Amino acid sequence: MTVKAGLTQIIVPENCKTFLDIAKNTGYDCVELLLKQKEGYIHPGSTDEEIREVRAYAESLGLDIVSTCIGRGSYNLLDSGEIQEKGIQEAIEGLKVTAKLGAKVMLHTLGSFSPDLYYEDAYSNAVKSLKEIAKGAEEAGCALAVEMVWNGFLFSPLEMRNLIDEVGSEYIGFYFDPGNMAVFQYPQHWVRALGKRTKMVHMKDYKGGPLNGKWTALLDGGVNFQAVMKELKAAGVPPVFISEVDKSLDSFENTAKKIKEIALFYA
Repeated sequence: MTVKAGLTQIIVPENCKTFLDIAKNTGYDCVELLLKQKEGYIHPGSTDEEIREVRAYAESLGLDIVSTCIGRGSYNLLDSGEIQEKGIQEAIEGLKVTAKLGAKVMLHTLGSFSPDLYYEDAYSNAVKSLKEIAKGAEEAGCALAVEMVWNGFLFSPLEMRNLIDEVGSEYIGFYFDPGNMAVFQYPQHWVRALGKRTKMVHMKDYKGGPLNGKWTALLDGGVNFQAVMKELKAAGVPPVFISEVDKSLDSFENTAKKIKEIALFYA
C-alpha cells in the first residue's frame, strides 16, 4: 500500500492556491484543506465553481485532497438548542463541500464546555448531534472524524470508542493525532482501542507532561512512532499521514521526509 505524506492548511495560514503550491514544493503527496470563512479559502458557502477551481488546481499539481477540517466557528455540538442545530447544519454543509472536493473525511472537534454545561449533558448532546450529522455524511459519501483535543472532553480511548459506537454509523469515526494524547497517555493505546474506527491520521510529536511539555519536531518528542505504526497497520488504517508540525519546529521539507521515514515502521 502506497504511503502518502500530507500537509494540513491548519498550520499554513495562506489562501488555498498558495497553500497547495507550498505543499507541492515541499515534498507532500496530499493535503487537508481548512474550511474557513475567509477570502481565498473554501468553506460551506463556497460556490461549486470555486470548489471545482481549487480541486482542479490541486489535481494539476498532482496533489490529492484527502480530508478537510471545519474550523471552530459559532457551532457547539456539545451544547443544545439553537447553537447545536446551527453546528449540525454547518457540519452537514461542510461534508457536502468535502465530497465535492473529492475528499472522504472531515475533521471535527465537537465544541466546548461552559460552567453551566455539564459533562454528561455534553456527552448526550454530542451523540444526538453526531447521529443527525451521520445522515448527511452518508448522503454526501464522506465521513466526519472526531479528534481528541484539549477541550476537556473524551480523554479516554474507551470513551471515544463508546461515543462512536453509540452513534452507530460507519460515517462517524476517529481522527487520530498522537501528539495530542502523548501529553497524557500512550498514543498506540488509542490506535488499538479505536481500530477500524480511525478515519485519518495527523502527525505531531510532544515532549514532557501537561504542565511542562512542548511540541517538537517529529522524532524529537515522546511518541513511540514504531509502536503507533504497528498498531495502525494491524487495524488496517491506510498509510496516509497528515503533518500538523508547524514550520517554527521544523521545515515542511524535513517533516515530509520524516513522515516517510516513520512510515517504514508501517511496512
